[in-house]
Amino acid sequence: KSVSAIGRCAVKLERAAERCIGVLLELIQTKVNYVVQESVIVIKDIFRRYPNRYESIIATLCDNLDTLDEPLAKASMIWIIGEYAERIDNADELLDNFLETFEEEDPAVQLQLLTATVKCFLKNPEDTQDMVQKVLDLATEESDNPDLRDRGFIYWRLLSTDPEAAKLVVLGDKPVIEDDTFKLEPNLLNTLIGQIATLSSIYHKPPEAFVVRTSGRGVMNLGAVDSTDAIEEGDEEEDYEDDDEEGDDEGGGQGDNGVDLLDMDGMGLGDEPAGDEDLFGVGPKAEQEARMVKVCPADKSGGIDVYAGYHQVNGKVLMELEFHNISCATPVGNLAIQLNKNAFGLSPANQQVVLSPPVASGSRGKTSIQLIANRSMLAPVANAGVPANPQIQIAVKNMGTNQVFYFAANFNLEAMFSSDGTMDRTAFIDMWKSIDDGKEVYSTISDLPASSVSIDEVQAKFAMYNIFFIARRQAMEGQEVVYFSMKTLTGMEFLAELTFKNGVNACKVCIKTENASYSQLAKTAVENLLRL
Repeated sequence: KSVSAIGRCAVKLERAAERCIGVLLELIQTKVNYVVQESVIVIKDIFRRYPNRYESIIATLCDNLDTLDEPLAKASMIWIIGEYAERIDNADELLDNFLETFEEEDPAVQLQLLTATVKCFLKNPEDTQDMVQKVLDLATEESDNPDLRDRGFIYWRLLSTDPEAAKLVVLGDKPVIEDDTFKLEPNLLNTLIGQIATLSSIYHKPPEAFVVRTSGRGVMNLGAVDSTDAIEEGDEEEDYEDDDEEGDDEGGGQGDNGVDLLDMDGMGLGDEPAGDEDLFGVGPKAEQEARMVKVCPADKSGGIDVYAGYHQVNGKVLMELEFHNISCATPVGNLAIQLNKNAFGLSPANQQVVLSPPVASGSRGKTSIQLIANRSMLAPVANAGVPANPQIQIAVKNMGTNQVFYFAANFNLEAMFSSDGTMDRTAFIDMWKSIDDGKEVYSTISDLPASSVSIDEVQAKFAMYNIFFIARRQAMEGQEVVYFSMKTLTGMEFLAELTFKNGVNACKVCIKTENASYSQLAKTAVENLLRL
């Protein structure tokens, strides 16, 4: 452990690395077996941390090969030999000595021997061809270890078909190992220390960032609060906490601890929102943004880079296309466009596209294409419950050059939400209770921007995309739950539940709908907007 601590100091503190190397060399000179082996292990990490800086000590390490009998020490030394084979005059002989006992070695040693031998061959093919053939035969024909056998076949195929590609894969630059001790923020570190022995200490995230409700959501009861229907959730506490006593205090018993889903601190269904806000809490509606993505490179479309994105303007679904004329001599002015059948039934209102002015070589231009829902363009979903494919396949013909090119652009469902997707709270509750719990989908979004931590700002952002606020309520331990509804232009309805917690930069998303094949797309739409 002392030797290991010296190695960690060298990796963490660059100013101490040279001194640590000196101490490790002194320890190797003691010839104490376990000290030498642990020193070799930590020196391998130092080499990875400071490449091409301390390789002068390799000769000393090679002089102590006979003392290595632990698998990790052997694997570390073999890695050093393979990595620096061009600097070790007898690297092939050293590896060949290890190959004599290949079949008896630990799997970790075998894997390193295989890789190191291939490295040695790629650096010195004239003298090591027989050796690499031998190790490939051992790995692929004599071994029953699937990891070793698979790696052997991969190397064999690379070496036999494209040695240059093999060099890029096997001899490519490796990431420098880093010390991540101080990468955690102090507040998060304090939280994780309090979560030792839980998954938080493994994920390096607070429980709120990854704990979601299980499919056993609990029975949806028809509770009565002030003589109004409400949805009761028996496991709301499990969202963030695992404290049975608190749950009993809140509800008076394990099976009867539900709270009013839409209570909003005592507000009944007939009450109006407090203050002067309208129902959605937003002012004049802003225009949705089309997130442009490169969908076709110039070498596939006659010298034109194509970008695509979707959004909704004044109730119309638009596909935005942007053309960057990289090398097409003929200005891009007239196009014809056609969509394949898709999960949304969308097709262009007009297949003729005119760019004005035409896009000359070295310039760019943009056009909007209205998309309409057409039942005949609806691609059937393979099986009920199978997620619908968001991809829309598109063909474009450049009328100036008569070239046809093809690409696919994923559709974002938020561009299809209708302005009539709101509903009153009673209807929301009734629909929520009528949909089977098995049709819920969940996710947790972490590292949210500041605009998605404030519920008021989320509410305003969602309203811009026709995601309508229904209600919000305080839950337990600083949690706040918000409910939204949305409806597509084709009539599909979705209910959303978002759970926030004070001081936590994350949000839990739950989507519930009878249109199970589209629930993942609706969840993705909500996630996309939360990340804006």
